[in-house]
Amino acid sequence: MSFFTISCMSGVVAAAAPRWLAVAILSLSLAAPAVAASASRTRLMAQPGSSKAGLAVKLIAEVDGLGGGAPTGTVSFSEGGVALGAGTLSAFGAGQATLASACALTSVGGVMCWGYNEFGAVGDGTTTDRPSPVAVSGLSGGVVAITTGALHACALTVAGAVLCWGSNANGQIGDGTMTNRLTPVAVSGLSSGVVAIAAGQFHNCALTSAGAVLCWGWDGLGQLGDGVENYYVNRLTPVGAWGLSSGVVSITAGDNHSCAVMRGGAARCWGQNHRGQLGDGTTTERSKPVAVTGLAGGVAAIMAGGVHTCAVTSAHAVKCWGYNYYGQVGDGTTTTRITPVAVSGLSSGVVALAAGYGHNCALKGDGGLWCWGRNYFGQVGDRTTTHRATPVSVPGHTRGVLAIALGGDHSCVSVGGGIVRCWGNNWHGELGDGTFKNRLAPAPIPGFTALIRARASMLTNSLAVGSHTLQASFPGDAAHSASSGSQSHSIVP
Repeated sequence: MSFFTISCMSGVVAAAAPRWLAVAILSLSLAAPAVAASASRTRLMAQPGSSKAGLAVKLIAEVDGLGGGAPTGTVSFSEGGVALGAGTLSAFGAGQATLASACALTSVGGVMCWGYNEFGAVGDGTTTDRPSPVAVSGLSGGVVAITTGALHACALTVAGAVLCWGSNANGQIGDGTMTNRLTPVAVSGLSSGVVAIAAGQFHNCALTSAGAVLCWGWDGLGQLGDGVENYYVNRLTPVGAWGLSSGVVSITAGDNHSCAVMRGGAARCWGQNHRGQLGDGTTTERSKPVAVTGLAGGVAAIMAGGVHTCAVTSAHAVKCWGYNYYGQVGDGTTTTRITPVAVSGLSSGVVALAAGYGHNCALKGDGGLWCWGRNYFGQVGDRTTTHRATPVSVPGHTRGVLAIALGGDHSCVSVGGGIVRCWGNNWHGELGDGTFKNRLAPAPIPGFTALIRARASMLTNSLAVGSHTLQASFPGDAAHSASSGSQSHSIVP
């Protein structure tokens, strides 16, 4: 969300605050103008953060093309100079972590933002709405991921540190105060070791390299997962989610709920559940993580929307659950579902998923884009304002889409060549096209080219008990120089 990613968001939430859904800013990974020499940047992750001997460890290498399109070829994985194997790079869906709801990573790892800015979510030191991208103060390089909430944003650095800015009425900035921040500040206790971040409406969660989940911000509906559910409780610094001190491989945050994928593919969710968005077969709020019914294994990715949730299975199918007023569950009805159901027409081939307040988009392995749900502003992309209860192919995007990001009521994609196009609601400049005009058809963000990320992975169970320093090496290709990344990993008996 990172919905909220928007993908995937103060004491009491101010009633006068505008809905984050309508004003959410789109976060995209955008590259600066091409330079003479194209470098690359490789980051290695091992899932889960620590493993038992004999169990498979998934090694994931993300290679960023800095100014030269998508990196291609293979990545070699090793430990102590001993080869473990190799994986082939693919750009389709690999850049999801760089896309949120209205900020952009430049080709050198800096951040630019645009859109609604009353509380400083653009990060330029002002409170003026920005219909075109502007540089975020103090973040000129070294950033690998971005996520935006209702009225705030957070960034993850190469060093594994988290910084946030914008509204802090619920402590969502994580600096121990409730003072709004117009420029980025460090999140207390998260100066290293974080591998992923997710922003909800008024809360955030972080995933550490050890596979633990830490959350902060508003805890009024149990969305921090720490066993507390009190409307007046805010956590001004990160706290651990109950039972999630290890074994987590990915996270997401919705409006007022959060979810995680565990080693082995099980899904767990917590927080608000009045529309069944936790998927446990009830509508009872949960202040501690609970298992999603029917998803005990085989979940590859999960994405929380406003009051619904969707998952991609290991078979590349999509299942959704929760509020279905606009057809966002995708089963051809508008009946709310408290357990997962299959999304019509998406039984295979899906490699990435993004969720907005009431709509979703799925990216297939051939680069085709399919969207469904709420469509008041044309955010589904079919050139109409008719809600869609089943996925529709987005005209002009049947091939070549590399990454997707959804705001509350808008959508954006990066396509071949790194072109960025957005459509839907643009009341506060969230499409980044320099106007405040809503768009039924995609409009490019002028002057920007998206940073393209490729990913390679492999499984290994050959690591012995003890501590290891793993390495991923990209040898370079015709457009990029070589780069490598390392990651510490522990194997326990």
